[in-house]
Amino acid sequence: MKTLGIDVGGSALKGAPVDLETGKLLAERVRIKTPKGAEPKPIAQVAAEIAQAFNWTGPIGIGFPAPIKNGVAMMAANISDKWVGVNADKLFTKVTGCACAVINDADAAGLAEMKFGAGKGQQGTVIMITLGTGIGSAIFHQGHLVPNTEFGHMEMDGMDAEHRAAAAIREIKKLSWKKYAKRLNDYLAQMEKLFWPDLFIIGGGISKDSEKFIPLLKVQTRVVPAQLFNEAGIVGAALAAPDS
Repeated sequence: MKTLGIDVGGSALKGAPVDLETGKLLAERVRIKTPKGAEPKPIAQVAAEIAQAFNWTGPIGIGFPAPIKNGVAMMAANISDKWVGVNADKLFTKVTGCACAVINDADAAGLAEMKFGAGKGQQGTVIMITLGTGIGSAIFHQGHLVPNTEFGHMEMDGMDAEHRAAAAIREIKKLSWKKYAKRLNDYLAQMEKLFWPDLFIIGGGISKDSEKFIPLLKVQTRVVPAQLFNEAGIVGAALAAPDS
């Protein structure tokens, strides 16, 4: 079975058809820059462009940077505040003309890693951390997702953790890998004290450079890079599509 997965990010929307049996992308992904302001209708129109690029008419799963309850965006991070209270399921369905289901983007990445990647077969508590424009979190216990955690907004040094340890901050502040690893370690240590996980999975584009910072971390919990790298969001979104 195949379906279309779309990952909505602060910098771009990315999508591709996914084989739900293997977790493999069935075509080269399409990437379109996030519209300025990241407001609801323009983002939905870009999602429609991605669907049209594949002549897609079936169900679509969409990973989205917000907690989602019954299809509704409950807050906005790195996107327009106009999303708050919007039924994203209905909006994307209307604009694309396809049945759409929206899931928190970090939850989507976590689902993909638990089924096809670094978390496959892992028991106990697994925490997926996605590092990009912000910080996303997904927590699993015995393979079951606890949805809509937003631990990128946990306080660190008087500010949201993602303003200290997101991958984008490393680039903006021109931090060395050693200095960045210290910030990330402080964040993971706080998560460790709260949940005592058995495994941390680090996702997002920065996971491709995992050898530059994971060996510098000092938390007790084992830390591994995501195996699906930046495709996890697309694959996990596809897993959340209607009837998938």
